[in-house]
Amino acid sequence: MPQINRQLVLASRPQGEATPDNFKLVETPLEPLNEGQIRVRNHFLSLDPYMRGRMNDSKSYAAPQPLNEVMIGGTVGEVIESKNPKFAAGDKVVAMFGWQEYGTSDGAGVQKVDDTHVPLSAYLGPVGMPGVTGWYGLNRIIAPKAGDTVVVSAASGAVGSVVGQLAKLAGARAVGIAGGAEKCRYVVETLGFDACVDYKAGKLYEELKAATPDGVDGYFENVGGAVLDATLARMNAFGRIALCGFIAGYDGQPVPLKYPSLILTQRLLVQGFIVSEHMEVWPEALKQLGTLVAQKKLQYRETVAQGLDAAPEAFMGLLKGKNFGKQLVKLV
Repeated sequence: MPQINRQLVLASRPQGEATPDNFKLVETPLEPLNEGQIRVRNHFLSLDPYMRGRMNDSKSYAAPQPLNEVMIGGTVGEVIESKNPKFAAGDKVVAMFGWQEYGTSDGAGVQKVDDTHVPLSAYLGPVGMPGVTGWYGLNRIIAPKAGDTVVVSAASGAVGSVVGQLAKLAGARAVGIAGGAEKCRYVVETLGFDACVDYKAGKLYEELKAATPDGVDGYFENVGGAVLDATLARMNAFGRIALCGFIAGYDGQPVPLKYPSLILTQRLLVQGFIVSEHMEVWPEALKQLGTLVAQKKLQYRETVAQGLDAAPEAFMGLLKGKNFGKQLVKLV
């Protein structure tokens, strides 16, 4: 059995942009299991934009990440030792063990998963929190009807890619916004969106207007800033906006809206949401998402950093849009 657990803890709070110096690698002895406990070797660690907000000591929907404790994060792995009758060595599980190589738990919050037809890493992406986030925002807030136009920012990412594909399955027209020609090609050619606008090309509003000739009925927001301003200007009356994230402002000052009056004049529904507050939908969402992935009807892409040491730099890259699809760290 292993004796040492390598962990990344939050050593300091960012002043402006997060840097690798905000993290510290520590080695902690693994104690023998108590009755009722399990030990998991984490195979993959999920990196997600919400983690940047947790690094700040400010009021939010969740408590700040404590200093000098293992950085929060979703994981998938394999039970290597069990003194809990509900788990056996060899079980594959998804949990929130954070940025570390091993997790020890009494089983609370640990879910068994089947990787026979769904790859283990997908439980951190399309069949995990990102997938359910997209499912909830689309189905419970945007609620598209056949023929609606749905715009998705960060369309090539872990959440946005799911939103657009589900919108297409619902009979809507899906228009993505992504950074770079390669990502836009992927969004259209692989994910099946009807169009994609490259916000880095310098003609965001003009190209979005051309891609949405009938306006926008639903908008799934991951980014904020100029992308939100451009899409607000294309919204139809009584449009629905699901606010999932504002990554444009996570590493600096929040970006104010240019035209907030459009929310009133277009009578828009604007709803922010945190998917962990809607656990009642997870079983339904995960069943549908898992089936679609197993049947290869839901496409996804991963960017994988190798080893725990690579997590800080990969996280910095995620915040700057350097990843393509879901950002993971492979620990085994």
